[in-house]
Amino acid sequence: MTHALLKQATRDHGGGLDAAIQTFGGRRDQWLDLSTGINPIPWPLPEFTTDAWTRLPDQGAVRQLCDAARDFWNVPDGADILPCHGASAAIARLPALSQGRSVQITTPTYNEHAASFRNHGWDVSDHAGDCRVVVHPNNPDGRLWNAEELTSSFTVIDESFCDICPDQSHITRATRPGTIVLKSFGKFWGLAGLRLGFVIGDPALVGHLREILGPWSVSGPALEAGTAALQDLQWASDTRTHLASDTDRLDTLMVKAGLRNPRGTTLFRLYDTANAQTLQNHLAQHHIWSRIFPYSDSFIRLGLPGTTAQWHQLETAISTMELSV
Repeated sequence: MTHALLKQATRDHGGGLDAAIQTFGGRRDQWLDLSTGINPIPWPLPEFTTDAWTRLPDQGAVRQLCDAARDFWNVPDGADILPCHGASAAIARLPALSQGRSVQITTPTYNEHAASFRNHGWDVSDHAGDCRVVVHPNNPDGRLWNAEELTSSFTVIDESFCDICPDQSHITRATRPGTIVLKSFGKFWGLAGLRLGFVIGDPALVGHLREILGPWSVSGPALEAGTAALQDLQWASDTRTHLASDTDRLDTLMVKAGLRNPRGTTLFRLYDTANAQTLQNHLAQHHIWSRIFPYSDSFIRLGLPGTTAQWHQLETAISTMELSV
């Protein structure tokens, strides 16, 4: 029997596993959630100090985190760094940093940027405007943007997925007036629940955002974990290697099953299929949750399994497909 989930809202996202369980059954521990681009093998969290939980974060801890971020991302002198409670917290407030009224956001892309600008009264289109927002690499298709395309007087470069390809980063542009570069801690490090992100760029804009967000925007545990993880360069290098290997494995599996045009990043893969809803339903019957999009009948996006058992669960589901993909 084919199930039909409620149509996703305009600001749809990956996740939503509770709704999938309601529709398709099973226990949460039986499900494989491939609907996000979160690293399934996260950086191993340390034991936190008591102070991290019981005291207000102090400026010394914030400075240590910012120093670690500056070193890890090679942030140029002259660019300011602001940690915040997830990149989404910054995205929701970025339109308040400019008096502009029109923003260029090329679709398809992560929909929170457009929603945020619309909420602040901006006109959003794919035409040149007062601001340019790009996701680099783009979600969901992995597009990389050239520097020549980033010439607006107010430019936002969302590099939430760029830690898989640091050589492609536009971080050197962070000293340019009117430029903001966003970094997310939840994707590459696999710690989305920590709620940690970074705003890097024009000190005037970053300073304005710092005032908007107010003090203690980042929790004590996030400060400690973020500092230690950013200093763990060997883990980052090893992670890039195994993500690339697992991406090749996923592409081989899906292309052999008949899906087409694999693209994206090494944290998520986008494929073309004849009917994305049908394929999502088939996978969900095997307790695997995937990502489809309200603007496309053919796009399906998959994250990476993290364990041998999860790979077996996906391979079993794919081997039982009896549909034209």
